[in-house]
Amino acid sequence: MDNEQIIEQFDEIEQKVEKLIETCKSYKADNLKLKNRIEKMEEELREKVEAEKNYHEEKALILSKVDGLLVRLGDIAEG
Repeated sequence: MDNEQIIEQFDEIEQKVEKLIETCKSYKADNLKLKNRIEKMEEELREKVEAEKNYHEEKALILSKVDGLLVRLGDIAEG
């Protein structure tokens, strides 16, 4: 092999390494975007779970009050 061929091979290797570096940077950026999206979706899920919990607590409280009123009405009707 002469020096020109060796230089050409090194140039090809250098170009391939540059492409790999750019691909890696692109993957890192995509990965960061996906991580941010996951965090956002997890936060939305936590908010929805909390809202559902509050809804069930409120529903239980309303049912309890309605039951109490029905008992009082029943007592009045009997009395």
